[in-house]
Amino acid sequence: MDLVWYLRARREGGHQDFADWELVRDLDSWEAAPAPGQMGRKIIHLLTGSDPPVDQAAAISNFMHWSYGTSFAAGYALAFPRRPVWAGPVLGASLWGSDYVTLPLAGLYKPIWRYDARTLTKDLTAHLVFGTVTDGVLRILEGRPGAG
Repeated sequence: MDLVWYLRARREGGHQDFADWELVRDLDSWEAAPAPGQMGRKIIHLLTGSDPPVDQAAAISNFMHWSYGTSFAAGYALAFPRRPVWAGPVLGASLWGSDYVTLPLAGLYKPIWRYDARTLTKDLTAHLVFGTVTDGVLRILEGRPGAG
């Protein structure tokens, strides 16, 4: 999914290589952090009673983003060991939908009806790629690349 977003950023004029785009973000405030980082900030604040330093925002954002996607993929693999080939896109759409429920409740996204169709479509297609690729990789790791 990150590769989709990276390629889109490059197409729109970005010049960073993938590693810098993915891992190195120069954030000067928590408000500039992406939603996963802000969610991590909220969790850390809830557990410790204080905010982590803003210089940790990029690392926390990456940790939350990757652990969220990985845990969703692991749960999917465990819950659906035998699944039809169309299940991957359903995984992506489900994750997309859950983001537009949980993140507004956490105060990190607007309600879904406040986004324009272009924004929602770009986000949905990236999540569909995530679900499809995740399912494909799981099938390869399970030794059954074909239909399940």
